[in-house]
Amino acid sequence: MLTLHRAALVLPDPADPTAPSFADGAVVVRGELVEAVGSFGELAAAHPSARVRDWGAAAVLTPGLRNPWGQRLLERDYHPDPREEIGVEPVADGLVGCTDETRYGASARRGLQRMLGFGVTAVAGPFERAAVRTAVARSGLGTLPGASGAGAGSLDPLAVLPLAWAVHGRVAAGGRADFAVFPVLPVVSALPGVSAPPGEGGGGARPAPGGCLATVLGGRLVYRRR
Repeated sequence: MLTLHRAALVLPDPADPTAPSFADGAVVVRGELVEAVGSFGELAAAHPSARVRDWGAAAVLTPGLRNPWGQRLLERDYHPDPREEIGVEPVADGLVGCTDETRYGASARRGLQRMLGFGVTAVAGPFERAAVRTAVARSGLGTLPGASGAGAGSLDPLAVLPLAWAVHGRVAAGGRADFAVFPVLPVVSALPGVSAPPGEGGGGARPAPGGCLATVLGGRLVYRRR
């Protein structure tokens, strides 16, 4: 089955300042792969039977994000169960000294679910705990080699990193359909003679931090804001 994801702005490769962007754009997904990227009108005409997911006139679609602080967030910080009534924010170093693999696994699953709500589709390790490795593998998120990013980190990469540094890969025909849809910040007009920052194509429009509208992982809609 074909699915056509429509957004007011599609940025297939924000890390490349020369890459094209598509106003009123779309991404066609077949199975777990991207079949086409371009303008909505052209793709809708070429695929009249595709299911359309229209994310609205104030949405920007980008590649999914990478979280370089995965090891710390999933093996040191504790992600509370809502039933504990201590909030939803990670408890810094809340797992330090813990030996309960079940607690590690449950915390990691909650942390990964929250990452999906921020448009994350890949997370950095390495992961030493078996329960955490299992949780990451079952989540479907990609794993990144090498050490995690420095500092305390954030579940929301866009709260810390510019878009060009936060994205993981690009949205391209034949590639895995890992992308996210965000509310768009107002267009920022550049001063005369000053280029827009990297990853802020479309005249300065860019994703707003604080959570996404939807996350697609391997062609599956794994998160949708209610």
